[in-house]
Amino acid sequence: MSNDIRIKKGLDIKLKGEAEKTLEKAILSNFYTLRPEDFHGVIPKLISKVGAKVKAGEPVFFDKSNENIKFVSPVSGEIIEIARGEKRKILSIKLQADKEQIYQDYGVFNVDAAEPNEVKAHLLASGCWPFVKQRPYDVIANPDKSPKAIFISGYASAPLAADLDFTLKGKEAALQAAVTALGKLTKGKVHVSVGANSTSPLSGLAGITLHKVSGPHPSGNVGTLINRVDPVNKGEVVWTIAAQDLVIIGELLLTGKFNAERIVALAGSSVDKPRYFVTKIGSEVATIIYDKGVSQKSHDRVISGNVLSGKQIKPDGYLDYYSNVITIIPEGDDYELFGWNKPVFNKVSTSRALTFSWLNPNKKYDLNTNTNGEHRAFVITGVYEEVFPLDIFPMQILKACMYKDLDEMEALGMYEVAPEDFALTEFVCVSKQPHQEIIRKGLDVMLKEIG
Repeated sequence: MSNDIRIKKGLDIKLKGEAEKTLEKAILSNFYTLRPEDFHGVIPKLISKVGAKVKAGEPVFFDKSNENIKFVSPVSGEIIEIARGEKRKILSIKLQADKEQIYQDYGVFNVDAAEPNEVKAHLLASGCWPFVKQRPYDVIANPDKSPKAIFISGYASAPLAADLDFTLKGKEAALQAAVTALGKLTKGKVHVSVGANSTSPLSGLAGITLHKVSGPHPSGNVGTLINRVDPVNKGEVVWTIAAQDLVIIGELLLTGKFNAERIVALAGSSVDKPRYFVTKIGSEVATIIYDKGVSQKSHDRVISGNVLSGKQIKPDGYLDYYSNVITIIPEGDDYELFGWNKPVFNKVSTSRALTFSWLNPNKKYDLNTNTNGEHRAFVITGVYEEVFPLDIFPMQILKACMYKDLDEMEALGMYEVAPEDFALTEFVCVSKQPHQEIIRKGLDVMLKEIG
């Protein structure tokens, strides 16, 4: 039995370059990189130094504010470089992988017989805890607090997102082990969402409350699921885990090995053959886009993540810790003369003024990164509310974040939002305001002041 959630507000941005459901192994990367910036709010304290040999799954650094939260190496090898920035801030830790991988053995874990504190201690020691995030603040979960519920989205609705039904196929045992273990860490329910017409392996798991979601993006966002099922109020905490990270947690419990393997979609209109690759966290992106994956017609932008909320990386950069898609689209640094003053047929818009994307709702577009306008003061148009399904006032909460009114931010529902929830409002914003950045800074202010 499942609960149906129908989202009416939102926007599906149909882009060219969706990954075909074919899977191949990426070229083995020689180098892997861990970047503390992937873990927002974490101040890294090194365990290993340059020249140290580490096993796959062996801790490399921990969080200075909570030493129990450890971050492990995705591969066995040697630490060859630690890049630092201002005030000796650690920017990245680069490893050279061994030809033959050696794994740190954490032992097979009996999930069914384990007590909640044993599950928590095992996840912390093995480096799986960073996969568990919390609302409020959208940071790595505080292991000292107990969540009222746990939320997992098994439906990806973002443009060109990896199809989770495909990437999770055949991983039922690991998924079940993970949700059984996580279920012991809350007195509430483990809520899992899948697509309305999904064949997701998540649907058949025991110990979950299943929700079938439908409607335009952001119907697949975990924030939308939280808002519809069990909103977060002051003093409450919920945890979220990405579906692809459940596999790593489950395999650790079943085998004792931290297997950083991940199925990643290579997508985007600049890709010759969009498809799926088996790779590892922190691997060189070049191992996936090696065979003319990027078109030579023009220079392109490589994004670790989806086009709405991913991070821009260099073609010789590295896959970040949480992403399961690499998107490549044309760089938008060219400008059209009087582009605002003529009919437009090749761009997406929620407005019918001069833009005719509404004539063919199934058309797929080849969009670039051009913002088609410049930064200016907020203009009240009501367009945010058309694509924002959460029971929150988006314009008001953005303004409250900008002038740092904590009381107003609380009253407007800041405890349950994350930057990705505002990716669509940023996309349709006529004022070209950086909504996700504004929300992130607002959350950081609340975390510092309220904790």
